[in-house]
Order: sequence, then structure tokens, then C-alpha cells
Amino acid sequence: MHERGNGNARRDDAQTSRIGVDQEFLSLERELTMLLRRARASQGEMAREVHPDLEPAAYGLLVRLEECGRLRATELAGYIGVGKATMSRQLRALEQLGLVAREPDPADGRAWLVDLTPEGRSRVGKVREARRMRYVNQLAHWDRGEVAELARLLQQLNRGMER
Repeated sequence: MHERGNGNARRDDAQTSRIGVDQEFLSLERELTMLLRRARASQGEMAREVHPDLEPAAYGLLVRLEECGRLRATELAGYIGVGKATMSRQLRALEQLGLVAREPDPADGRAWLVDLTPEGRSRVGKVREARRMRYVNQLAHWDRGEVAELARLLQQLNRGMER
């Protein structure tokens, strides 16, 4: 009877441990879902601030170009995770809005480089600066070390999800 009790205790410990891990991951899922929902809504708002006709999904392309400079369309498609046809459609729309321009790649005449136009760079820069200021205001009560730790953990999460 004593041995059976120990076996149950071990099973109970394992179940409690599993539930604890499950609760941690359920909590993570809940918080990430809320963050992503807010991010999607925010991305739509930021896209409209750049240009009223800008699709929310295209905002990320503009940010990437602002950060990296000229890129091939295939590099943008790979970064965003879309196919060539979707990327071509988005780039055409961005060109029509006057936010990006394409030019032949001097290293490969078959390829094109995409970059922000001066108007696109100005608009994206203003929106990103306004967003950064919102973060500063919303997190003003946080210690800067906490902000840095959150950024580090989010970077670690993003890198882990790339794999």
C-alpha cells in the first residue's frame, strides 16, 4: 500500500508539473494573442497615416525598406513571407502611391531594386517617430532596464520563430 501511494504521488507531481507548464504556455498564448491583435489594429492605423489608401500589410514593407535601404523584391518577399505574385502586386500599389520606386539592379540586369521615394521615406519616418513617442509615453513608468529586457526577450522570441 505504501509503494502504491508513492507511485501516485509521483504521478501527481508529474501532472502538477505538466499543468504548470501548460498554464505558462496558455498565459503566453493569451498575452501574445492580445499583443498581435493590438499590433494588427495599430498597423492599420499607421498605414493610413502614411497614406489613406495604403494596405496595412504593405506598411511592414515600407518599414523594412526604411531600415535596410534598397532591396530586391525577392528579399522583401522572403522577409515578409509572401510569394512573388503577392509582392509584385504590393509593390505596384506602393509605386502608384508614390511611396517606392524600382530601378534595375546594377549587379544583375534581370533583377530590380526597390527603395523608398523621398516622399515615402518622409511619411514612414514621421509615422515611426510618432509610434516611438507613444511607446515612450505608455511605458514612461517602466524602468529602462525593463524596456531593454522586454526588447531582448521579444528579439529572442522572433529569432526562435524564424527557425
